[in-house]
Amino acid sequence: MNLPEQRRETRLDRYFDAYAARTKGLKASAVRSLFAVASRPEVVSLAGGMPNIADLPLGNLADSLADLIRTGGPQVLQYSSAQGEEALREQICEVMSLEGIAAQADDVVISCGSQQALDLVTRTFIEPGDVIVAEGPSYVGAIGVFQSYQAQVVHVAMDEAGLIPEALRQAVLACRAAGRTVKFCYTIPNFNNPTGLRQTVERRKEILAVAETLDLLLIEDNPYGLLALDDGPLPALRSFEAERVIYLGSFSKTFAPGFRIGWAVAPAAVKEKLILAQESATLCPPVFSQFAISRYLATWDWRAQIDRFRVMYRDRRAAMLEGLDAHMPAGASWTRPGGGFFVWLTLPEGLDSQSLLAQAVTNRVAYVPGTGFYADGLGSRNMRLSYCFPPPDQIYEGTRRLGEVLAEAIDVAQTFGLTTPLPLASSNPEPEN
Repeated sequence: MNLPEQRRETRLDRYFDAYAARTKGLKASAVRSLFAVASRPEVVSLAGGMPNIADLPLGNLADSLADLIRTGGPQVLQYSSAQGEEALREQICEVMSLEGIAAQADDVVISCGSQQALDLVTRTFIEPGDVIVAEGPSYVGAIGVFQSYQAQVVHVAMDEAGLIPEALRQAVLACRAAGRTVKFCYTIPNFNNPTGLRQTVERRKEILAVAETLDLLLIEDNPYGLLALDDGPLPALRSFEAERVIYLGSFSKTFAPGFRIGWAVAPAAVKEKLILAQESATLCPPVFSQFAISRYLATWDWRAQIDRFRVMYRDRRAAMLEGLDAHMPAGASWTRPGGGFFVWLTLPEGLDSQSLLAQAVTNRVAYVPGTGFYADGLGSRNMRLSYCFPPPDQIYEGTRRLGEVLAEAIDVAQTFGLTTPLPLASSNPEPEN
């Protein structure tokens, strides 16, 4: 079975010499490149982080959106301000209060998903060659943004409590001692993508203390904070320190990604720069989407809806963990997340997640190889498994199919007396458009 392959720039491209240097940092997403195969009905996709929006009140939403156009069309289909609609910004402050953030509507800049907010922040701060420290592994979309602006990503180790403060301190000091400029630290404190780990409250305070000592800006990316599956949300980093943290939020996981609405909350001076960056990028974030989400928040019990999502994802997580317990070979290990969408699996010694991917798809299961979540080539023994989209029975079946692939790879290695297992027959497929 064929897998898509990233196209490489060569001088056969007639525009090669005209491209800006920063385009050399643009790479295909390790997740997006799998969509063509992972979306096939016979494949159980444990790859993409797509939320399951089937549990939304779709009929009510359809009626609400029709009424929105019927009664407010001239406004909701028009241009708006680069900062975003004030009513929605006020509602966002109410959402953030669940994690202890005290903010005003004027502190909020609405964006086209939190991905664009991250792009605007990076664009505002980064010069080519600047350093961004980020927990390792980290969100593949963030790494792509950072590299597109020619930043150097330095990873900081994690443990079960999240990013390690002393590792952060040492990384920043080492970069500065080498004459490199560290602009900020990027972290996903709640159910990190891809590991599913969550920073403890004590760990958050320790990270903030290191940032204060080093005069370091923190970017807190928080799409999963309200999707805690075993307890309630923890206080955000920004709830402890507003002037040192830029907070990024999103409705993609707690409502629907198709509306493409996220936001940033930043210190006043930074906020003004983000508004100017937004004006030059898009003029304004999607107006109809803002009104649609504002209407949803005003007319639907969105807190109860999040609770329904939590119950649904709890069942899916249970299927994933039960399946891994039943089907993974000796020597494999994995995280047991308390929320979010992902499990981070470490393969037995000698297995390589990238070389096994094509065989996995042949066996009708897909995952994301771990190397996509590092900027420095690490992660070959890791894979990200997502439990958010398939129903529980398919998730369990997907782990069984994956277990077969790993068992076969181990058998091949043992048969030939290899330390590193051979790639299986279909691991070098022809590119697919």
